[in-house]
Amino acid sequence: MKTNYKYILIAGLVTLFASCNEWLKEPTPNETTIDEYFSSEAAAVNNVSANYVPLTWEWNANTFYNEFFFGDIMSDDALKGGNGIPDCSYFYSLENFKGNADNDVLLQYYRTNYIGIARCNLSLAELPKMDDALFTTEGMKKRLIAESKFLRAMYYFRLVRIFQDVPLVTEILDETSEWKQPVSPVADIYTLILSDLNDAVIDLWEKDDARFVPASDMGRITKGAAQAMLLKVNLYLKDYAEAERWGKAIIDGAKYSLHADYGFNFTLEGENQAESVFEIQYMSDGQSDWGEGIGFTRGSYAQIMTRSRGKYWNKTGYGFNKPTQNLYDEFEEGDARRDLTIWAPPASYTPAYEEIYLGNKYCSRKYAIILDETEEKGTYFDIGHETRGPQNRIDIRYADVLLMYAEACLGNGNSGQAEWALEEVRKRARAISADPSTNLPQWPNYKIKVLGVEKTPTLEEAIRHERRVELAMEGHRWYDLVRWGIAKETMDYYATTETPEAQKEMAPFIEGTHEYFPLPTKEVELMN
Repeated sequence: MKTNYKYILIAGLVTLFASCNEWLKEPTPNETTIDEYFSSEAAAVNNVSANYVPLTWEWNANTFYNEFFFGDIMSDDALKGGNGIPDCSYFYSLENFKGNADNDVLLQYYRTNYIGIARCNLSLAELPKMDDALFTTEGMKKRLIAESKFLRAMYYFRLVRIFQDVPLVTEILDETSEWKQPVSPVADIYTLILSDLNDAVIDLWEKDDARFVPASDMGRITKGAAQAMLLKVNLYLKDYAEAERWGKAIIDGAKYSLHADYGFNFTLEGENQAESVFEIQYMSDGQSDWGEGIGFTRGSYAQIMTRSRGKYWNKTGYGFNKPTQNLYDEFEEGDARRDLTIWAPPASYTPAYEEIYLGNKYCSRKYAIILDETEEKGTYFDIGHETRGPQNRIDIRYADVLLMYAEACLGNGNSGQAEWALEEVRKRARAISADPSTNLPQWPNYKIKVLGVEKTPTLEEAIRHERRVELAMEGHRWYDLVRWGIAKETMDYYATTETPEAQKEMAPFIEGTHEYFPLPTKEVELMN
């Protein structure tokens, strides 16, 4: 059973905007004061549960801002898709590096993450003041504080990867006069992220801790999630020794493993299983609506957004996030992961005007929940709502940890461990291939194309290739290209590999400019 975020939000009594936090002010008759609210373990749990909620938000003010639109369509892995260029044109602007400070996607994403930060700041201000005697579960108070620190770090990490310098707010802002917050250098943001994560990892519980209540705690942050985030953040900072240390900690802890069936990770049955380190929880909700703001749903748009626009099996989707030919060609011959990642609708019953976007026919299938697939018969999972589905979004899985660890080990001069981790991922992929004896040989006994040139890859190239195909369409690619410093050369080559229609729409990538985006105009105005 998944955590019911929507009702926890209501029970937690946490407002959407810190600036509207009236209950921090002088109370009026019949109002609950903040001290009266934070008076039980249950209240503290509900309050911290509300801190997770902005991670689930994907829609506001007629604007989608699914996480994969940044990680996938800004990269060489996907085109925007949809019903032509005008459909959600704000994503077209992003993928062609024309996104300016007035782009509504950037504004909604920015605000969502700061709402999450505001909620965490409230928890971190009030939880430490609570009497320890109010907590009946051993370690609960420390765990809740640790969860809030992890989440604040994650929200800031999401912001800094898009915008770089952003305002650094660690206190409750309960007056409009405090809205004017200056931006802080990216180094200061990362200092807070690391501080929060290093604090959190101490008091978070292991995923198999008996104190977790299965019916209500599914999806909560664990010690392994914090270790994985410390591995990830240190990779971004190129502190390879520290990244390797945290990667080794999660691997040696033996709490996670690769599932034998790669595709199982992208089924409802595969949620929160052994390969899952941290995933964002969604659930089926027939009562969800389009909402009058953010946070009015417990379901995800990912299923309807990525399903084919053609009417297959009596269901249609919106056809966004279309995998590129460039990504399709990245997979080695016989790699079964390709067809578990990319779906090519049968030409025999594909109306081109519905399915084709700039000459591209592919669909992303990891979040489409295709249960069966043949030309004569097939089945989409019935999501139970016009637009919202129940499938979780995987933020970190163990294969990602192994490949980050491989990268950290290589950067730290430990090539033996880097090879081991790379082979762990390839070994699983090999086992699901049609002919495991010949497909996906162990490095360096294979060739790949690097910027169009076929070659035996270096170990670094092999790890980067493996990250791309293993994690394809999961929202990682763009951030990898930027942190590796190869966005320019990669995007320039990519622009030569797609259809003539797609190439005609592609704008040139300007190094030093297009890696990050400007702060939203409406938020900058609040600072002045």
